[in-house]
Amino acid sequence: MKKSFLNKLTIVLLVAISTLSGFKVQAQEKPVDLVYPHLDAANSRWFFFSSACRPFGMVNLSPDNEIGGAWGSGYRYDTHEVKGISHVHAWQLSALSVMPVNGEAKDLKDDYYSPFSHETEVVAPGYHKFILDRFGITAELTSTTRVGFHKYSFSKAEQKSILVKLNGPNGPCKIVDGKIEKVNSREFTGYVTNAPTRRRPKETPVFFYIELSEPTQELVTWQENEISEKSKGVEGMDAGAMLVFKDKQEKPLLMKVGISYCSAEEAKNNIKVELNHWDFDKVAADSKEDWNNWLSKIQVKGASKNDRVRFYTDLWHGLQGRRIISDASGTYCDMTGDGRKVKQIPLDKNGKPKFNHHNFDAMWGAQWTIATLWPLAYPQVASDFCNSMLNYYNDGGLIPRGPSGGNYTYVMVGASSTPFVVSTWMKGIQDFDIDLAYEGLKKNHMVGGIMGKAGYEHRTSEGGGIDKYIELGYVPHPHAPRAEAYHKDGAGMTMEYSFQDWTLAQLAKSLGKTDDYNYFLKRSSNWKNLFDTSYGFIRPKDNEGNWRTPYDPYEYQNDGFVESNAAQMTWYIPQDYAGLAELMGSKAAMASKLNNEFAQAQKLGFTAGKKHSDENRKRARNISINYGNQPSMQCAYIFNDIGAAWLTQKWSRAVIDSVYTGVSPYVGFNGDEDQGLMGSLSVLMKIGLFQLDAGASENPKYQIGSPIFNEITISLSDNYYSGKTFKITANNNSKENIYVQSVKLNGKSLGRMYLLHDEIISGGEMVLEMGPEPNKELK
Repeated sequence: MKKSFLNKLTIVLLVAISTLSGFKVQAQEKPVDLVYPHLDAANSRWFFFSSACRPFGMVNLSPDNEIGGAWGSGYRYDTHEVKGISHVHAWQLSALSVMPVNGEAKDLKDDYYSPFSHETEVVAPGYHKFILDRFGITAELTSTTRVGFHKYSFSKAEQKSILVKLNGPNGPCKIVDGKIEKVNSREFTGYVTNAPTRRRPKETPVFFYIELSEPTQELVTWQENEISEKSKGVEGMDAGAMLVFKDKQEKPLLMKVGISYCSAEEAKNNIKVELNHWDFDKVAADSKEDWNNWLSKIQVKGASKNDRVRFYTDLWHGLQGRRIISDASGTYCDMTGDGRKVKQIPLDKNGKPKFNHHNFDAMWGAQWTIATLWPLAYPQVASDFCNSMLNYYNDGGLIPRGPSGGNYTYVMVGASSTPFVVSTWMKGIQDFDIDLAYEGLKKNHMVGGIMGKAGYEHRTSEGGGIDKYIELGYVPHPHAPRAEAYHKDGAGMTMEYSFQDWTLAQLAKSLGKTDDYNYFLKRSSNWKNLFDTSYGFIRPKDNEGNWRTPYDPYEYQNDGFVESNAAQMTWYIPQDYAGLAELMGSKAAMASKLNNEFAQAQKLGFTAGKKHSDENRKRARNISINYGNQPSMQCAYIFNDIGAAWLTQKWSRAVIDSVYTGVSPYVGFNGDEDQGLMGSLSVLMKIGLFQLDAGASENPKYQIGSPIFNEITISLSDNYYSGKTFKITANNNSKENIYVQSVKLNGKSLGRMYLLHDEIISGGEMVLEMGPEPNKELK
């Protein structure tokens, strides 16, 4: 065991050293060159790893080392075998998987895996290169938004082929049906069908269109054990195919694969619109430049090279995972009803879709991450997501909290999209129908809306307990034990509903809906019904109002809390920290209690282990503050709101150093990155701007923390904001000088530890003087 640990530690150090020493010294380093795609790749899940992909790309093309299950599948750093190359790695979804091979179908249809080595591998944003050692084939991958582009160099003379997988396990679900049809010797079309999962309850087809640089000699197909040569195609279960080429093919083979959730025709059109040439190197270069443009929206200087590598890797993760599912034409697949329907996004005056339609995992935790990052640096993305949510509302009657393939999934709990939509509107990103949005959001907060559904509750609306929440002022625990759902955790639901109610109240106030404002504002205090002053923590109650017994505030995911414990969820009251301080005795008493919780959490590194499965270990899971999952990720910034800003500076730096600094395949996000949430949190903490309340109030506040860089420049979108850039300068900054001594905004003393949204988007500069000792007078 000791020797194994030392070997793994040696690998980590060697990888980190070689990674950092391998960067070219440039007069002006490009953010894209600092991204380290292998971060946490030893612990990754199906949708985590990315290489040949564009920002939010429908296609995210990469090799798969493990193909079974949503967790522990996809690209896994310590599995040295390629089992296919998949075009979609999305939450609850996969798509076409292919594999270049040498040999005949009878030998390879059930046995085509190949070893590969990291020593001959190149991975960068928008590009992946590796050698399939078994076949002597060099594979290179890149992509546009909706088209995968392959380049295969064959070194052996045996039959050159591309195997097309039409059935079998592929990540989070099984491919249960597939089709490939020969159009001509260079073009093929078809689909694969994702089987339903517990989370995504409907079959979801994904269509493809293949174009090749060289003609095939024949298409070989099989179904069960029957192999057909010179085939025209195959369809059904237990099927597959091989595109066979001439043996004497000296130049690399190129393949384009267009993907669509609507039809093969749209997949073909995606190729026509996005990739009308065969210049592989140009596409790879364009992808790199595309990523650099996105990453350059936030420019940082100072700190160490390692810090900048980790920063841009974190930002890169914040710009993927929540995938585009609409075609270049604006067609998209609506799966919210009884049948599958193809629909059209409205077009602008130039005939272009007005927005992109998206899949996304839950917005659970987004209130402290992408709800701040995207409107600040990428407002068009925030707009697209709000318009996507309204698409789902028009189609299926609910604003979703996490759709997959055009399906509702009811992932996690509550109306987690409400803070995101409200935050986007309050920040002046108002190119979506706010009246329709308010109608949908309000519906979600009432009986019959999404608050009535617990995790993955598809057929009923019992597990969410919204009726009890309205009647009793809290969701009891235990609640609805017979409902087929996860996360039926009454106290946790009550905390989340209360905050979400507050955000909806702010929108109601902004829109002049006074009665609704007063109603939802009152509901936002429901959390107080579960605060037990004898313990000083939130404590579940049953239907009769009795406290939960036995009760341990530190017991993880027990006694009514969603992926957390009472110690963590007690701080989930961003709408009313003054009220929490009053119940705890005073702001000073609250600060002291939270400070002690951080000191205890520091002993465990502020996370429940280094991978998601570690939360099964009792000592790790009973942590008081957990920066490896969403429920308590705001805690370091609470001190700002209760008169102890210096403790925000202290603990946010400590969390960064412990959790978000390492650069290796074995550290990163503790295995639970959740499509950009942890990456975005890391970015915000490192630039020293954070929003406790999701930015859901009018002219919302950004809490000032302790940035790790000397200079941070945020480019502001001229489509939404009046300023060009907002710059943060931290003078005398270092790992020792973590405390803010003074704050100036545009040359004038600010006198407070927060900025207003209007102050940032107008452009300008905030200057922080840093030092080794806290200035406790700064509030």
